[in-house]
Amino acid sequence: MPLIVFHTSQLLWVRLAALLFTCVAFSVAAHVGVDSNGGMGDWCIFCWAFSFACTLLVLLVEQFGLQARVPVSWNNFPITVACYAALLCLSASVIFPLFFLKDKNWHRETRDHYIVSTVFSCLAAVAYMGEVSLSKARPGEVTGYMATAPGLLKVCQTFVACVIFILVSNPVSYDSEPALRWCMAVYCICFILSMAVVVLCVGECTGCLPIPFSKFLSAYGLLAVIMYLTATIIWPVFQFDKRYGGIGKNSSKVIAAAVLTGLNFLLYLADLAYTARLVFVTV
Repeated sequence: MPLIVFHTSQLLWVRLAALLFTCVAFSVAAHVGVDSNGGMGDWCIFCWAFSFACTLLVLLVEQFGLQARVPVSWNNFPITVACYAALLCLSASVIFPLFFLKDKNWHRETRDHYIVSTVFSCLAAVAYMGEVSLSKARPGEVTGYMATAPGLLKVCQTFVACVIFILVSNPVSYDSEPALRWCMAVYCICFILSMAVVVLCVGECTGCLPIPFSKFLSAYGLLAVIMYLTATIIWPVFQFDKRYGGIGKNSSKVIAAAVLTGLNFLLYLADLAYTARLVFVTV
């Protein structure tokens, strides 16, 4: 009868910790029930459940030695999942206490359960950050693109863009001026291209491009920086200037979108700087 040998490592223990923390976070919250609260409760449960499921998948594939049988690049998939999970758990760790603990008069038992979920969500975010730190490429190391700084920045760019979409779409705050619609176009185009890079790398399809992948990254990086620079300037001008209507009831969302637009501009700028001098080998 064949034996399954589990090879322990620091990375394995970090993944097991993340698996445990996310499991506790969504199990405890689901046990007492979470109101939708504008969709925020469902979002937090999704963050924990998605992270748990993906981490479990990675652990099973690696422990059973099935890396060669999965239709993705295993040099890129685990760290991509870990980076997204870190961002998801981090967002849940901020959102959950704001919507379910702050200024709420819950029953003591319910409040205690929500506090436990928040604590374990924070621990899960730290665990996933640790996994990303252990998995990322070291100087001179031959690895997949997603393990490099530009690859991780692509994940952050797509995540920030998703948050911007949520902020500007409910209610819609970009249809009053053509300039604001241009900003929305910037968010969409850059998101689609960044996500395309992630999918191409994880799916080992970078060779399908009609031009060398490195040239595509450089050209796209420069284009994204220019486009986000215009959005970083245009969005606050047309949202905050009283000549264009100023900011209304949803001022907090508009301000948050402006801040995140500036953040994504900096991420794309850093991405371009790294890409310009990075020499990598896709395995």
